[in-house]
Amino acid sequence: MLIGELAKRTGTSERLLRYYERVELLRPERRPNGYRTYDETAPSAVLRIRALLAAGLPTRVIRQVLPCTDAEAAVRPCPGVLDALRAQLRTLDERSAEISAARDVLLQTITTAETAAAVAASRAPATGTP
Repeated sequence: MLIGELAKRTGTSERLLRYYERVELLRPERRPNGYRTYDETAPSAVLRIRALLAAGLPTRVIRQVLPCTDAEAAVRPCPGVLDALRAQLRTLDERSAEISAARDVLLQTITTAETAAAVAASRAPATGTP
């Protein structure tokens, strides 16, 4: 299939598919006229790539993981893959902790500001017409 059909079947832009090729996540064949042709496994590969990207994996790790996945996206044991996945999980855990700490600071700031506004409003003289 040509790149346009793959894009349509996966909901992925042609530009993104070319990027996947550039970072060696996809390897289409080339016709003599330069057109890319993809085999019937390409749609499932693109969907796996997108799922792995959504999980936060960088393309360098995905490049390692893809050859170790089957059509159902199950990961088979391959050298170095588990280590790469564990390292990515540690990175995500660290980022999650940082985001949680930032959220706590933001929540405390909002609570403090709301309390100060309520106190100021209660101390303001009442104005209005009877």
